[in-house]
Amino acid sequence: MKIHSAEFIKSSFEEKHWVDDDLPEISFLGRSNVGKSSLLNSLLNRKKLAKTSNTPGRTQAINFFLINESFYFVDLPGYGFAKVSKKMRQDWGKMAEDYLAKREQLVLSIQLVDARHKPTNLDRQLYEWLTFYKKNNIVIATKADKLSNNKLFKSLKTIREFMPESKVLAYSSITGKGKDGVWQEIEKAVFKQK
Repeated sequence: MKIHSAEFIKSSFEEKHWVDDDLPEISFLGRSNVGKSSLLNSLLNRKKLAKTSNTPGRTQAINFFLINESFYFVDLPGYGFAKVSKKMRQDWGKMAEDYLAKREQLVLSIQLVDARHKPTNLDRQLYEWLTFYKKNNIVIATKADKLSNNKLFKSLKTIREFMPESKVLAYSSITGKGKDGVWQEIEKAVFKQK
């Protein structure tokens, strides 16, 4: 897909602040240090549209990005490693769950897992939630450039065993490996809606 425009629209901490048009939305979910912002920037050929950080847990709100004035990328708060209070972690979880459960415009959820490790308990819980509620989703194994082809093959096999009902794609924000495959899934979800 050719990206003509990609702009940050807003951050929201509660439902009444979500964007209020009917354009399709693609959500991005994953652990705090899995590389969501890097993936978003890589997909959109932008350096700093989504803020990257060495400190896990920087995304604390739901962030809406308008793409080509025809659909949204929605970056949800990361789960896991963030060094924040338990209360704030619970609020983030509720915020993300409310969005995923209620959002009619949501056409695809993209769950990110780290290709270098087997999916964590939190990864599996999110996956089970998405599949239980029959949410259209794919799994992206990030940081694929950090593994040899042989190790990546084994890693993807393991991830597929834990997440058998979803398409699993390898991705590298550094090399762009997997970008075309991810865009195919996004386009399929967005344009099926129109």
